[in-house]
Amino acid sequence: MTKTQTTSIQAISDKCDCEVIHEESVSKVRSMMPQGEDFLKLANLYKMFSDPTRVKILWALHCSEMCVCDLAVLLNMTKSAISHQLKSLRLGNLVKFRKQGKIVYYSLADKHVNDIFEQGFAHIHE
Repeated sequence: MTKTQTTSIQAISDKCDCEVIHEESVSKVRSMMPQGEDFLKLANLYKMFSDPTRVKILWALHCSEMCVCDLAVLLNMTKSAISHQLKSLRLGNLVKFRKQGKIVYYSLADKHVNDIFEQGFAHIHE
């Protein structure tokens, strides 16, 4: 069987042609379904991971706490561009900062962010 034939068979077999509603499954999932606002918040969380620059910043902060200047040098970007992305990540509650004198250090907001990041990389390397 050729790859094209296999793909055609898979495309056909992936479709559900039945008209049966599995009411037990639908009811179960409906009772467990979060509120609409939760879906919006989750979609916004994942949107933060949709920009490669933000992902690179998160990777760097996954490895070490860093300041804007360090991130700019690491990623070969301007401090302004890094600050813009950090603001988005901060508003998305993915990074936090602390001040030490005139220097502002950024790090991942909490263990959950670290876990999401590690799980994402584990998934793409399966």
